[in-house]
Amino acid sequence: MKVNEIMSKDAVCINAHDSITHARQLMRDHYLRGLPVIDEEEKVIGILKDQDILNIKATKSNVTVEGYMHACPLITPETDIADAAGYLLDSEIGRCPVVISNEDRSLAGILSNSDILANIAGDRKLDATVADIMTTDVSTCKPHDNLTKIWPVLLESNFSGLPVISEKGEPMGIVTRMDVIRSGFIRTSMSDTHATQPKDTTMVEKIMSTPVYSVSSDTPIKDCLKQMLHYDVGRMTVVDKDRIAGIVDRTDILRTFVMGTDPVQ
Repeated sequence: MKVNEIMSKDAVCINAHDSITHARQLMRDHYLRGLPVIDEEEKVIGILKDQDILNIKATKSNVTVEGYMHACPLITPETDIADAAGYLLDSEIGRCPVVISNEDRSLAGILSNSDILANIAGDRKLDATVADIMTTDVSTCKPHDNLTKIWPVLLESNFSGLPVISEKGEPMGIVTRMDVIRSGFIRTSMSDTHATQPKDTTMVEKIMSTPVYSVSSDTPIKDCLKQMLHYDVGRMTVVDKDRIAGIVDRTDILRTFVMGTDPVQ
């Protein structure tokens, strides 16, 4: 299967000289996890990730996209989706611009890991169980935690979301990078890293996503993927005996599609 069969052709993009504030607004309005970046000639020159938006430390984000964008792999409409999946994993990005050709880097569309995952449910490598690929070292947070506490975890780790648990350790929901961006409290929280203005900060419980979408560790990966696609979520909490045993996200399943369930070298 080729990329042109599954990519989105109406991609929202941003100019390298536009402000980060504008980029943040586009991501919030369109619920995007990344934006293709183009130059003055409308050629693709990179990608801006949601993690980059969280990385803005200035309370007045008059900086431009150019200083935060990343290089992205060359994917064209004729690229095989298995190759494209490998490029996404190698680049540690969840979505990538698709350009017309090697010679013409005009934007043809955008390809996300979700686009690929929606077309691989029948792959035999996904017959393994969630236990074979889940992350067991899970960082969690509490509903009354402040965003200034969880922000560094989301920023510095590869976790795109953190499970929210009760005082008894029971799963209650999840808070994601996109929840933080869409909340509109980024600047307020960032300007209060020492929690000196408690009235101006936000607790996790106000922005977390519920309910908890979960599977057990013996669930086949392909069934877990079906649930992720059905609920349109990027990760599933793995719960055994009412306790969090791990977490599985899009990247884990994409890696299995590309590499199988052998341990990552």
